Amino acid sequence: MEEKVLKVKLLKEGAALPCRETAGSAGFDLRACLEAPLLVEPGDWAMVPTGLGAEIPQGMAGMVFSRSGLGTKSGMVVAQGVGVIDSDYRGEIKVPLRNMGKKAYEIQPGERVAQLVLLPVCLPPVEEAQALSATQRGEGGFGSTGK
Repeated sequence: MEEKVLKVKLLKEGAALPCRETAGSAGFDLRACLEAPLLVEPGDWAMVPTGLGAEIPQGMAGMVFSRSGLGTKSGMVVAQGVGVIDSDYRGEIKVPLRNMGKKAYEIQPGERVAQLVLLPVCLPPVEEAQALSATQRGEGGFGSTGK
């Protein structure tokens, strides 16, 4: 099996290659590439540059997740839940962070703001169907299976 490689280009001065903090880390930490601290008020959001471009291996996608410590301690989370980086995107990776906390938060230059996890994608052909197979759940919506 061919080994997949994540190619990363430093686009700005002060950018840092993504890295894993421990051998068991699932994601690569992404750092804020800022010239000065960036204050984010409660309820507001900011687009945080990383100064990085990447070549996500074909057949994979880069998922940008919140860092659990940053989210639970300060309320700073990836604004749309999870960011998706397609394998053909070559622009700068930026992280939209929302302050869900009760206090303003100052993002520091070089601070770890999110994590990048590479996941395989499955892209089967799409075909229109006149009917879908029956299941026990059927068309039951949210909460239809109980607590």
